[in-house]
Amino acid sequence: MFTGIVTDMGEISALDQQGDLRARIATAYDVSGIDIGASIACDGVCLTVVDTGTAPRGWFDVQISAETVSKTNIGHNGWHLGKRINLERALRVGDELGGHIVSGHVDGVAEVVALRPEGDSLRVTFRAPKALAKFIAPKGSVALNGTSLTVNEVEGCDFGINFIPHTRKVTTWGAVALGDAVNLEVDTMARYVARLREWA
Repeated sequence: MFTGIVTDMGEISALDQQGDLRARIATAYDVSGIDIGASIACDGVCLTVVDTGTAPRGWFDVQISAETVSKTNIGHNGWHLGKRINLERALRVGDELGGHIVSGHVDGVAEVVALRPEGDSLRVTFRAPKALAKFIAPKGSVALNGTSLTVNEVEGCDFGINFIPHTRKVTTWGAVALGDAVNLEVDTMARYVARLREWA
């Protein structure tokens, strides 16, 4: 489990297609404290660490199945060398829950359809897949590329998010662009509420 509070921006430093896709991610994390088998959210995708190292800088390797590639922006945008991604280590008992509960199981891919400055902030409009739009509500939570965010408004499949300068500085949202494909995980509570209403 994760909280959607990004703690590092990693960089793709190697990619190798060996049946599954294997990616090497350079990080500022102390990799001596990352166990093989640990879970790390990489742009919101929960991936398992299969190797670590320190040269030329700290890095960890993850193995990504074809299913995960097809359901996330790994396949839509295509991870490439030098691409920066949001990272978060798994939640530990006693950690501060600053965002909301995030599983790292991406539901689908949203698209950036509009950008508009608002004061010092940036309003970004996303278009969700129709099947997921019903789970997104004003003032509710979503995880986008692993970042816990509050929804400002919803109109059909489109929804808006306000990015403050701090968020854009410490995450990859500082480089957001029109047409970007973004990993979307809807709030788990919204899923349960919708399911209960089906049975009411």
